[in-house]
Amino acid sequence: MKELRRLAEGGSSDAVDELVQRAAEREDLSELRRLADRGSATASDQLIETATELDDLEELRRLAVGGNLTAAAEQLAELGAE
Repeated sequence: MKELRRLAEGGSSDAVDELVQRAAEREDLSELRRLADRGSATASDQLIETATELDDLEELRRLAVGGNLTAAAEQLAELGAE
């Protein structure tokens, strides 16, 4: 993981994708959040998906306020309707 993070920080999109995949498999919201906050659209999408699967309304609200308004707001609306 340490080497993947180093490569990702150096701009390797393959390393970022691998980190996103591993974090998603572990349902690691903090890792997905870190990658998303660094600008990875893939991580942002996966974070929304994983937070939705875990019914993590707090994370979805944070994402909606932080700029992922449309996707996170849609998921919040769906969870609220259930």
